[in-house]
Amino acid sequence: MLRSIPALPLAIALQALSLLFSPASAVTVTLSIPPSPQIPNPAVLPPSTHATLTALGASFLAPLTTDNTFVFRNVTPGSYLGDVHCATHGFAPLRVDVISVAAGDDINKVGGADAGLHIWETFRGNDWENKGEEIQPATVGGAFPVKVLGSKIYYTERGSFSVFTILKNPMILMGLVSLALFIGMPKLVENMDPEMRAEFEEQSKKNPMNSLMSGPQPGSNPMGNFDMAGFLAGQGSGSKDESEPSSGNSGKKGGKR
Repeated sequence: MLRSIPALPLAIALQALSLLFSPASAVTVTLSIPPSPQIPNPAVLPPSTHATLTALGASFLAPLTTDNTFVFRNVTPGSYLGDVHCATHGFAPLRVDVISVAAGDDINKVGGADAGLHIWETFRGNDWENKGEEIQPATVGGAFPVKVLGSKIYYTERGSFSVFTILKNPMILMGLVSLALFIGMPKLVENMDPEMRAEFEEQSKKNPMNSLMSGPQPGSNPMGNFDMAGFLAGQGSGSKDESEPSSGNSGKKGGKR
């Protein structure tokens, strides 16, 4: 039976193998979510929040840690698109450039001329070379902050019923004003002075719209003595009456002849 291998020597051996076969220029990229007005406490973000570094033929994923950071280990040289994926908030994308440096140099040094890591803001839909402002780490050798854009809104609040919303409708307001005039006008006429009331009724009778609104009276012709044929022929009632005697005279003269 095989003897069990101690756990500590095995872990040391695996770490040594990983350092042996990993590229010498691989770096560790750390991104952080600082407190902001949109997210006062980043610890309340969903546990599924994670960040990715993607390039052509390479991809790295890092979960959100307890100190609100994303740690990418052994990132090979190249240019990557950094994205933070969250169900409740949106974050600005980043361009992460890992530069290969000579062996023995401090590749995680930031701010010097031989720095092996540079991060800029980038813009979706634009040229990859269109870089924004370069992002500096919070502290020397620390994490690079990620800017939050805002919260994601998937649902809109359903509108509630309100009587004031109905009263704001112009058609409803016109209907209410008409109803108030229809109900209040008789009351106003009853309380008028007798002389003023008589004058008001006389003016109402002379109003042509009053007869149209009240309808034809029984036994009365709404058209009166209006001659439609004469109106269409361009003759009034007066010209018709004048033409009748002239026609009679012409007949008499014709008889005498």
